[in-house]
Amino acid sequence: MILPIYTYGLATLRKEAEDIDPAQLEGLKELIADMFETMYRSEGVGLAAPQIGRSIRLAVITLDPLKEDYPEYADFNRAYINPHIVEVDNSTTETMEEGCLSLPGIHEPVTRPARIRVQYLDEEGKAHDEWVEGYLARVMQHEFDHLDGKVFTDRLSPLRKQMVKKKLQTIAKGKVHCSYKVKTAR
Repeated sequence: MILPIYTYGLATLRKEAEDIDPAQLEGLKELIADMFETMYRSEGVGLAAPQIGRSIRLAVITLDPLKEDYPEYADFNRAYINPHIVEVDNSTTETMEEGCLSLPGIHEPVTRPARIRVQYLDEEGKAHDEWVEGYLARVMQHEFDHLDGKVFTDRLSPLRKQMVKKKLQTIAKGKVHCSYKVKTAR
C-alpha cells in the first residue's frame, strides 16, 4: 500500500524515534513492504518511518536504481530495524547534493563522513555491527538522521540555511507539488 509521505512542518519529523521490539510490533513485515512500495513509487532511495508518520526506528534503503554508476549496488534493497550510528570516522568527508522526499524541491550540498559504524537488526531479526562507507554510508546517515528528528537542511551552513528558509516555510504552509502522495502540516 502506498503511504503518504509527511512533509516538513509536521511534528513527527522532529521527534526522536523509539527502538522497537520486532517480535512485539504487529504488522512489521507489512509495514516494511508498504515502506518499500512507497519509496519506489516516489522514486526515493531511502525512507524512514517518521516520514510516514511513525515515530519508530525503522528505515528502508534501495540503491538498485544507482546500479549503472555503482554496479555493487545492483539488487540492493534492505530494511534497517533499530539502526544506530555508533562510531564515525571523520578522517574523510564527502560533499554531495542531497534531497529529501519530505522536503520536495530542495537540493543542497551536504558534507558527511565517508565512513560510519552502524548497528541494526535486519528483517529476520539478525543483529549486525558493521563499518559502512561510500554512497551507502551517506544514505544511511540521511535516513538515520530522520530517526533522530533531523532533516538534511539542519546540516547546512548558516548561510545556506538562510537561503532555503523561505522554501522550508512554503513547505510547512502546505504549498507542495509532488508526483507522490503527501501529508502536509496544513
